[in-house]
This record gives sequence, structure tokens and C-alpha cells, in this order.
Amino acid sequence: MQAPSTRDHIKLCAQRLFAQRGVDGVTTREIVAASEQKNSGSLHYYFGTKEALVRELIVDTARLIDDRRNTTLDRIDAAGGPRSLRQVLEVLVYPSLKLGEGEVEEDSYLRFISLLALQNRALLDEVLAGGLNSGYQRCLAHLRRLLHTLPPQVLEERLVFMSIALRAILAAREASMGRDGAAHPFWTDEALANLLAALEGLLTARWPPTA
Repeated sequence: MQAPSTRDHIKLCAQRLFAQRGVDGVTTREIVAASEQKNSGSLHYYFGTKEALVRELIVDTARLIDDRRNTTLDRIDAAGGPRSLRQVLEVLVYPSLKLGEGEVEEDSYLRFISLLALQNRALLDEVLAGGLNSGYQRCLAHLRRLLHTLPPQVLEERLVFMSIALRAILAAREASMGRDGAAHPFWTDEALANLLAALEGLLTARWPPTA
């Protein structure tokens, strides 16, 4: 495998630090040290500011996930679907896996995004609003269509619950996986199938709830 450029190496080290401690908990000096740069101004040279680096990290993998989702949705739409919640939920979950450098690597993006959503949701939303979550929005539109019998407010609340739960669960899964893609014994294919079933249950629970 070709060695990453200095710029990409700084980004990778920064993302891993952000995934551990959040953007606010990491200094530019620590990023430079972690990436083993001799020049203390290397981050400024390549990115200008820490925020510019954060924005680029969001864009890189958000675009990858969005492209995966849209490609899958285009194929499903062409076949007349999606016809089930399970199909839509699969499009939300599976494109967010294997985000590392290799085909099976997980790395740190989901944890980075999860902490950023807690620390600076405005920045995250601003960057994603630039056309990087169109696949996600298409999934939400299909979920609203398939769940149209629910009261609108109840449905929107459940979509928020789903989003929060999905981000947290996938971040926890990512944290348990090795950088080389080594599987954690809990996260089998069956566990992912159970996750999809649990999300479907969250969305379709009886309303109003019975006593």
C-alpha cells in the first residue's frame, strides 16, 4: 500500500485524536506531534486553521457515504422500490461501515462525527448542508412515505431518535473494531441484522402506546 502524503497523514492522525477526545479537546500542537511533523507550523501550512482541517475531514468521508447511499438508492428506485422499511434502513447502515483506508478497515470517522455533533452541531450541519447528505435525506423521504399513517409529530420525533441511536451504535461498533478490520466477536452479521430489526421496531412501535 502506498504511504499517505504528509497532508493525508496529518488528517488521519487528527481524526483519530478527535475521535478519542473531541475537536475541542485536541490542540494543533498535539496533532503535529501525533503526525510526527518536525515543523510546528505544518498544520497551518496545509490547512490554515484547525477548523478548516475539521471541515475537510467531515467532507471527505461524508461524500463517500453519500455516494454509496445514492448509488444504492438509484438501483433500488430503478427496480420500483424501496418497498420496505428494512430496505431503507439497510441503505442508512451499510454504507457507513468499512470507512478506513482499506476495504475492510473501520478506523475513526463515526466516533469523530459523534463527538462533533455533541460539541459543535452547528458546524457539522453547516458542512453537511452543502450537498453531502442527499442520500440520507432521500432515505428520510422514503421512511416518511412508508410510515405515513403515524401522526407527523410522532414520526419526526422517531426519525430523530433513530438518527441519534444509529450514530451512537455505529460509533460504538467502530470503537470495538481493529484498524485492520479485525472483527469484534459481538459484531457479527447477525448482530447487524438485529440492529436493523431494532431500528424498525423503534419506528413502528404502536401509537398511542398501550397502558
